[in-house]
Amino acid sequence: MRFSNSLTLDKKLVTLAIFVSVIGIGVTIVLSFHYSNIILEERIMDQLLSESTIRGDSVRSLFNSRLQQIQVIGTDPMIRNLINELNAIDDDSVLSEKISEKRMDFLIQIQAFETTIGGLNELENVEIIGKNGKDLFLLINVKNKKNFLTDEKFVKGVMEPYAEIILGKDGKRKLVTVTPIFDKPKDTEPIGIAIVTANTQSIDQILLNRFGLGNTGEAYLVNKNKMMITESRFIENAPFHQIVDTPSVSECFDNKKNFHGQYLDYRQEVILGSSNCMYDLGLVLLVEIDDNEVFQPVKSLQEKIIVLGIVMTVVVGAAAFFLSKLISRPIIKLRNAANKIAGGDFDVRTNISTRDEIGELSQSFDQMAEKIQDSLIKITEREDIIKQQKNILLQFSEYSSNYCVCFVDIVSSTKLTAKLSDLETSKFYSIFLNSMATIVTQYGGVVVKNIGDALLYYFPKTDTDDMGPFENMLKCSMEMLESRVKINERMTLERLPEISYRISATFGPVRVAIVATSTIDDIFGATVNTCAKINTLASPNTLIIGESLYNKIKGVKGYSFEKITEYDIDLENKLGVYLVKQKTD
Repeated sequence: MRFSNSLTLDKKLVTLAIFVSVIGIGVTIVLSFHYSNIILEERIMDQLLSESTIRGDSVRSLFNSRLQQIQVIGTDPMIRNLINELNAIDDDSVLSEKISEKRMDFLIQIQAFETTIGGLNELENVEIIGKNGKDLFLLINVKNKKNFLTDEKFVKGVMEPYAEIILGKDGKRKLVTVTPIFDKPKDTEPIGIAIVTANTQSIDQILLNRFGLGNTGEAYLVNKNKMMITESRFIENAPFHQIVDTPSVSECFDNKKNFHGQYLDYRQEVILGSSNCMYDLGLVLLVEIDDNEVFQPVKSLQEKIIVLGIVMTVVVGAAAFFLSKLISRPIIKLRNAANKIAGGDFDVRTNISTRDEIGELSQSFDQMAEKIQDSLIKITEREDIIKQQKNILLQFSEYSSNYCVCFVDIVSSTKLTAKLSDLETSKFYSIFLNSMATIVTQYGGVVVKNIGDALLYYFPKTDTDDMGPFENMLKCSMEMLESRVKINERMTLERLPEISYRISATFGPVRVAIVATSTIDDIFGATVNTCAKINTLASPNTLIIGESLYNKIKGVKGYSFEKITEYDIDLENKLGVYLVKQKTD
């Protein structure tokens, strides 16, 4: 009877030990997922904050660039003289004839404006309005002209320069830049205003690039009227139709502050979001991603572990029931072992080696302890998987392709800038690098980075047998060389030294690294290194190419190729270097 009572007590102890173990595993799983969710949310918020900062700065830079560009019109002496001449005419019929007569003069100056800013391919219209509110010049004439005295753009533009996104009459979004035109710099009353209308292609390129934002992430702009003014990923025709009244928008326009956190978006979906408040521009940029997508990997793993936990619990329960049938007198040793397991020590083993029922019980007990220990190891491994999933968000993706890589470098820039101040040096490089980058972009090239006084760029569509992209590269290079005259004119106006530069180009395999939190690519490899090294072999204001690129484009019409030297790659290999010239008819 004592043995029976002891057996019953041992069954209870074993059952209790197993129950405590299962509870411990369950608590460990719950805490693991809780902290995993917290860490994952912090990582996503850091990424969203980075995206909103980078994209917001890009939008602000774009608006400031447009305002700086339109100042060219406002400070043009010829345009001011034309405006003063037309403002002095009161008779509408005489004014209309005079406007037609002076249209070509205006057009010449506007074309000069386009050339100065690098040929703005997004430009749709330029309007010059006199102080009496009448159209003096329109790049694209409209049938129904109007008096601008009561027009909101005219009233606001007379006071200060500004830029904003509006919905045009054609139903498309427009970027409108307005500046007052003064007869003299110190005047307080303008003689008219200039209105430049462009499409929103540049802004869309910043916002619609959703790389790194998953399947539900998006970036968009909201104006001070809490109206979405750029494209939505989920709703068609959202610009200027979709109200966005979320905490991020209210925090910006009410308190002039940025906001990030979890909230309901304009679809009433729970999202994680971060904002970049541009109160002075009347805009706030939002970067958001659905909460469900963020935590889906953790939820999926959680479901699998719960199923595994249920199976393990059933297995362990069955083993406990079986073991309870085989308990015999060495109950104290088994009970102590069970208590240690309940206390979290899963390394304990009974090590009973008898071949009777006690021995079998001992072996089963030891197996149970080992399985529980293995289950904890598996849970730990799954925690590592969760951490790895967090880190994936910060990794680079890489691929290799054959591209045309180019390098443009100023000749003797160190000597030229030796006597310049820091501000003058900065302006010196800015004029050159911005001019080169604008031309590269127009011909489909991708600017990678500036390296001191040089610019590294490549043409991504040259991984093909089609000669079109290569012809674009050659046209781009020739235009860059021809632009030297205009660049030096700007240098002279700024009282900076004139420059000469050289361009080198190669073709071959390139490694392209795409950063998950940035829209800018980086390239590297032997082709990039060779392009930079052969650049020094070029004479000032010339284009040279490597042998691999020569073999690719030597059949292109309109250009001549002359071998000028060889570049030693190593002791056994040499690379032919060719001078490229454009043929004249």
